[in-house]
This record gives sequence, structure tokens and C-alpha cells, in this order.
Amino acid sequence: MSLPDLKNTPELLKRMGKSFERLRALIVDRHSSARHSLRILLSTLGITSIHNAATSAEVLRNVKSYDFDIIFADYILDDGRDGQQLLEELRQQQFISLSTVYILITAERSYRNVISVAELTPDDYLIKPFTADMLEGRLVRALYKKKFFEQVFRHLDDGALVDALAACEALLARGDPLFLSDTLRHKGAILNALGRYGEAKAVYQQVLDLTTAPWARMGLAVALRGLDDLAEAESIGSALIAEFPEYLAAYDFVAGICEEQGHLAKAQELLQKATGMSPNNSFRQRMAGDIAVRNKDLEAAEQAYGKVFERRRGSSLRAVDDYTNLTRVMLDRGHTDGARHVTQELRHDWRGNSHGEFAALIMDSLCANQEGESVKAKEFLEKALTMHDAIRENADSSGVSQKIAVDLAHACLATGDEDRAREILGKVAAENHEDRNVIAQIQAIFTKTGKEEAGQDLLAEVGREIVELNNRGTLAASRGDDGASMQALIEAAERVPSVQFLTDACKAIFIRIDRKGWNEEMAERGLRYLRLAQGKDARSPRVVSARELYFQTARKYGIEAVPLGRGQKTEI
Repeated sequence: MSLPDLKNTPELLKRMGKSFERLRALIVDRHSSARHSLRILLSTLGITSIHNAATSAEVLRNVKSYDFDIIFADYILDDGRDGQQLLEELRQQQFISLSTVYILITAERSYRNVISVAELTPDDYLIKPFTADMLEGRLVRALYKKKFFEQVFRHLDDGALVDALAACEALLARGDPLFLSDTLRHKGAILNALGRYGEAKAVYQQVLDLTTAPWARMGLAVALRGLDDLAEAESIGSALIAEFPEYLAAYDFVAGICEEQGHLAKAQELLQKATGMSPNNSFRQRMAGDIAVRNKDLEAAEQAYGKVFERRRGSSLRAVDDYTNLTRVMLDRGHTDGARHVTQELRHDWRGNSHGEFAALIMDSLCANQEGESVKAKEFLEKALTMHDAIRENADSSGVSQKIAVDLAHACLATGDEDRAREILGKVAAENHEDRNVIAQIQAIFTKTGKEEAGQDLLAEVGREIVELNNRGTLAASRGDDGASMQALIEAAERVPSVQFLTDACKAIFIRIDRKGWNEEMAERGLRYLRLAQGKDARSPRVVSARELYFQTARKYGIEAVPLGRGQKTEI
């Protein structure tokens, strides 16, 4: 079959086998007149299932109720937010599928400014004013491209990366040059996500033999980092920053390598440069705040956390941690009044939510202690401890944020309850022994309370426990006893539910099932561990590997696998 002409709208529609009448569209614009005008244009194309949203809240209500083929979003939205942020939110929360076409509408005078910092790129842009023909042409091309990658996107949405990779391979096997660059881009990103860095490196080098595309150089750098070639990976990332100063992903990447090597000042500098160009990226702002805290630059940390706090206010991405991060650094800077104000907002915005009210009590205790009100500090702490126990006993409740658990321990230390503090911190340290930020926060509170040596002893004790638990499973495996190895790893996961032990136990279970046959009870346990690990760090190679083993085992026995894409974000 001949290749389609991407400018021939009727031909593309015919090839897709799809008519506009079957599509469901959402128009997002704060002005009713603009929504009405676009609705008329879409109606002329035959699209009749059209929903409207004037605010971000209305958007969220719509996407939770319906699956949309197309979303048109004006760049300027309500409450100072923008269409780029909305896309970030919808993708991060997995409210829309990767197959949903997202088109950003902007004025010509702001178009360049918009795309220069577009980090999660929309499928297309429409520049005002535009005609029905322009709209139709852009829309059909975007829909055709989504149709081309339909199988890839479906598997990615489910979190089935190996199946998505197979779909890419099938497209490449056709020898069809259409969207070849995009297919290789998806393939490389999936291989990197799977930890198959050698294969990813080969894909990106294949692309770079033909073009110097920044995304291919970035993908190669990620693969090299996975292969522990940090020097070459950093060199490529730094070159990208020099040649393409607006390619912000390179700043994040090089900053990550710098952090890994202990060069915190350089990592902070890179992240601050990137946040200066794209101040509305709340994820990067939070990273900048975390690095600044570890680098003891509290002023920069307060600025970064403050921007996250403002940016996420009213967003479905907001988290209790956004309030407590800012409160914590304000207290460290001696800004008790500001800390109290943020805590009041936390209590107001999360009224009726046990996690929010729990966090507010902890911050109240820390504020009172800093102001010398020891009696009040203890009263707030006792209430917080009661809520903490209730939350832990609630099977339907998600776990307490690790950072807030450390704050609880800080409040215990500050009021003299060292035993309770050690109990909490020992558990947090064990479950997050690979998380530099959490470990740094634990070390910092021991230092603040004049118990630095006690903190070092606790972390050393936790380290020995981790090694002991790990050795039990390894020893059983070395003896060829996969049953004993699985049981040892299950005991480790139950005792210390870290990403490492949860995924190790999950994999041991599904390896056992693969050899002995499907066991529903064991599979449910393995899935529970997998979900817990994914909730902690969905992008971890450990989690990805465990998830793929689950899919592979379920497929072997003809079991319908549970989609696990929610909360998992693969950069493609």
C-alpha cells in the first residue's frame, strides 16, 4: 500500500476508517464565546459529541466521567493556570489516555514563548485566528498519528512495556518509513524504561547516524547512565544544554548525575537555571527545593517550595507534602509566623482529610516548640500520635507520607520522647534506605536536636538489618531452594516494605508461579507487593522489571492481567 499524503485530509480519514461523528471532544476555555465559536467549527466537521469546560475543576469532572478522543485547551485558563499545566496534570494523573489528542490554542504573539518551555508537548498547536479548514487538517493529522501508534499507546497505558515494545517492533517490521523517527523514539524510551540500556543505546545510535536530534542524544545519555558510563552521559547532557539552552530535560538529567556524585551545589545551580526558564513546572521546583535543603541553601529552598505550593493550589496534583515542605523550611529559617500561616491553610484546604489534619497537628507542635510553648507542643503531638495510630489501623488508607513521618519523629524528639522517635525513624529509614532525600532529612533532625551521634547509630543499625534480610533470601537462592528464598523475601517485604524488598518478593512469587503453576492466592500477594512498590516509585527499574514478570507469567497461564499503568509514567 502506498504511503498516505499527510496533507490529504479525505485520504487520511478513509485510511483511518473513522468518521468525525464518532468522536467525543472537550473544549476548555474560560470564555463562553470562544467555546461557542469552536463548537460551531467542530459541528461543521460533523463532531456532535462536544463537552465544555470553563475551569480546571470542570475539566477534571469531565475526564473522570468520559473518555475523550480530543481535547482543545486554550493556553490561558482560570486562576492563573495554563493549558500546558493542565496537560501535565492530566497525563501525570493518568486521567486521559496516550491516544487522546491534546491541542493547545494560543495567540500568535505568545506562541513562541509557549513552545519554548513546552516540556510535555501537546499533539499540536492552533494559533488564533484559525479557519475550519486549518482546524480539520491539523486535527486529522493528529488523529491519524494516534491511530498509527494505537497498539503502542494501549500497552503503555496498561503499563505493559514489553508488549508496547513488541508493538513498536511490529511497526518497524513493516518497513514503512512513515513516523519512523517517532517509532524509534518510542522504542528507545521503552528500552530505557525496561533497563535494557545496551539495546536502547543501539537504537539511539542508529537514529544519530541519520540526524542530530536532541531527543536522540538525550536518550543515548540516559542509556549510558544506565550502563554506568556517567562521564560520557554527563558530557552529552552538558553539550545539549550548551547547544539547546531551552531543552530543559537536559538540565534535570545532568543535575541528577551531579547529585549522584555528591556535587549538590552544581545540581542546585542547574535546576535553578531550568526553573528560571520554566517556573511553572512544579515537579522540577520540588526537586530544586529538595536539593537546596540538602545543600543548606534555605532561602532558595523556601522560594522553590513556595512556587510549588502556589502552583499546585486547587490542582488535583496538590499534596499535603507541598504544605509541610514549605512549613519545615520556614521553621528552619526562623519564620514561625509564616509557618503558622501555611499550617492554617493546610488545615483549611484539607479539612475532613485525616492525612491533612494529622500533618497540621505535627506542624503545630513544631511551631509551638520553636516558640518555647512546650506544653502546647506536647498537646498537639499527643493528638497527632493518636491520629497516626488510627491512620495506620485503617486498611483503606494510604500510608503516611515518609517526610511527614520524619516530621512526627522530629516533634517527638523536640518534646523528649526519644524512644518513639527512634521507632518511627528506624521504620522510615529501613523502607527508604535508597532515598537520599529521606535519609538526609533524618540526619538533619538528629543534628537539629543535638543528637547527631544517636542518628548515626540508628542508620548504621538499619543498614545492618537491610543487609541481614537481603542475605537470607540470597543464601536460600544460592542453595537452589526457590521456595525458601521466596518465603525469606516475603518475610523481608512484610518487615521492611521498601521498593527493594517488595519487588524482590513479588518477583520471587511469580517465578515460583511460573515454575509450579498459577496460584490465585500467591498471585494476589504478589500483586499487592507490586502495587505497594509502584505507589512508592513507579519509574524504578525494579518496579518495571517486577511488573513485566507479572504480565509474562499471567500470559503464560492464560490469565487476564490487571492493567497497572495508573500512576506509571513512561516518557515517550
